[in-house]
Amino acid sequence: MATVTANISLSSSDLIPSQVLSMSASKTLYKAGSSAECVDQSDMGRVEVPTDTNFDLIDASAAGASKRNYVYIANLTTTETNYVVVSSHDHVIGRLYAGDFMWLPCSFAAATDDIEVQSHNGTATLEYALFHEGKTLATAAD
Repeated sequence: MATVTANISLSSSDLIPSQVLSMSASKTLYKAGSSAECVDQSDMGRVEVPTDTNFDLIDASAAGASKRNYVYIANLTTTETNYVVVSSHDHVIGRLYAGDFMWLPCSFAAATDDIEVQSHNGTATLEYALFHEGKTLATAAD
């Protein structure tokens, strides 16, 4: 089982007048309701999504309900007007414009709650990863 730690840092010298913004957070990924490391499995990839195409990016049945799951999605597109709409079960989560990324702790209530993307204004190149608790395999001694 792998140890995975997510980090994010936000900083600005001119967002707030006469103040410096400096925020950071770090989180080691654990199994739901415990301090045991969570990442048994990960699914990663890179896809090209043609404009106006709906695409199932993350298969909810691979993750499992009532378990901790973490999703990373990055829009690697360089054309500023190209974006993707990220949704799950007909609920829009947000838009990722060129260069944007998303880190989403999530659970899937049903195997049909896939994370979907739709590209607008051109083909989008997306990088994605699902970090999740996998199924524990029985050993020969069990």
